[in-house]
Amino acid sequence: MLTVKDRQGVAVWLYSMRQVRQLRRYGTVMYTTKKLKYALLYVDGNEAEATVDKLKHLRFVKDAEVSHRPELDLTFSGELGDPNARRYEDEFPPNEHGYEEETQHEGR
Repeated sequence: MLTVKDRQGVAVWLYSMRQVRQLRRYGTVMYTTKKLKYALLYVDGNEAEATVDKLKHLRFVKDAEVSHRPELDLTFSGELGDPNARRYEDEFPPNEHGYEEETQHEGR
């Protein structure tokens, strides 16, 4: 039966994009960008820190960092931040149609 493995994202900044193919032996390369010179890898969750240490010792790697996304709470039900903060709808209530009316500007 197919089991789902715990995966962890790793951001790898590179000096040159020529060696991106070599990153495949450390994990699954999901995204690369030439302009910012980084790649996103997915590695096994229990081996993430060891893989980052290996990647940092490569000559073509500037820096490697484990993603903090699993640590974040991604359930956004209810208010975010201060519960006493005023909401946009409280300051500018929508009209009876459910949206704000646009003002008509006269042309030249």
